[in-house]
Amino acid sequence: MLVGLTGGIGSGKTAAGDRFASLGINVVDADLASRAVVEPGLPALAAITDHFGDTVLTPEGRLDRPVLRQRVFADGDERRWLQNLLHPLIQDYLREQIDASTSPYCLLVNPLLFESGQNSWCDTTIVVDVPVETQIERTMARDDNPRTQVQAILDAQMERTARLGLADHVITNDQDLDYLHEQVDTLHEALMNRA
Repeated sequence: MLVGLTGGIGSGKTAAGDRFASLGINVVDADLASRAVVEPGLPALAAITDHFGDTVLTPEGRLDRPVLRQRVFADGDERRWLQNLLHPLIQDYLREQIDASTSPYCLLVNPLLFESGQNSWCDTTIVVDVPVETQIERTMARDDNPRTQVQAILDAQMERTARLGLADHVITNDQDLDYLHEQVDTLHEALMNRA
């Protein structure tokens, strides 16, 4: 059984995914996949460097994700170019990881689960939800990004009410970690019964 988990930036997807992992569930993370496909020496990194120039590389020759993020969230055409390059590679990587899963169900964590259509792979979906202002505050604090950049990322993601409307399950992450863990534990028990 494949369970999709999503939520807007700063909603707490990673914390929820970590809790599922601590309960013995294999977690396949699209953010990790997006890093894996652009490792030095791989064709995707070469294509990105050819397109954007060496300014998107760190001194060690790795992708400078904050620099690239600024570029693509300032220009919709550049963001679409990058998505067209990376999405097929990421999808292949994710499918390999899901196929290798050995837990009673597998959790696919993707901030763009609905936008990418990967929800169609899933037997059920979970949205981790917080108010938009909380997303902005958490992301600014975590990534040291200005409000305008966080807002641009939010604007590129599915609108909160639309995301909630597509969810089979909602985890509300507007309190402490114990509250989040309680909700994950309850949902995990239900998913284990279903699996």
